[in-house]
Amino acid sequence: MKRDYSAVTTKMDKTISVLTSNLATIRAGRANPAVLDKISVDYYGVATPIQQVGNISVPEARTIIIQPWDASILGDIEKAINASDLGINPANDGKVIRLNFPPLTEERRKEIVKQVHKEGEESKVAIRSIRRDALEGYKKQQKSSEITEDDLKDIEKDIQDLTDKSIKNIDEIIKKKEAEILEV
Repeated sequence: MKRDYSAVTTKMDKTISVLTSNLATIRAGRANPAVLDKISVDYYGVATPIQQVGNISVPEARTIIIQPWDASILGDIEKAINASDLGINPANDGKVIRLNFPPLTEERRKEIVKQVHKEGEESKVAIRSIRRDALEGYKKQQKSSEITEDDLKDIEKDIQDLTDKSIKNIDEIIKKKEAEILEV
């Protein structure tokens, strides 16, 4: 009998998606516009994502240029970047803001790799908790005789397979990001 695990799969996929977007904001030596994803600018009294107030481009491997559509907010963009935990000083030339990413030191790369591994572990914990919650629901169904003990064993195996697949996916994502960071 084929069971529907779409709710479990959806939650696990969402966890992996959140991990991927979190890792995209971690600076890995190259200039990546995703590092600006969590920065908002005060635009006429409204906190607006930096991507929505101008054009963001990467002309060189270590430079991001932000060209606002409204030049009057250059100072606000500069303040928002300085207030963020990006650790880069923006250069404002009156028309655009340049972010020059210095090469990462070996020590800093190792710190970033530790951060990436921590994110990965948190995602694995979330996956395992999704597994636990799903199994608890099925165990309740078995106790109330909605499903048999054999059904429960099959369900446990299926959900464990989904869990293993998701954790393997997380490991691959972490390995890829680590290689990107350690690449000189």
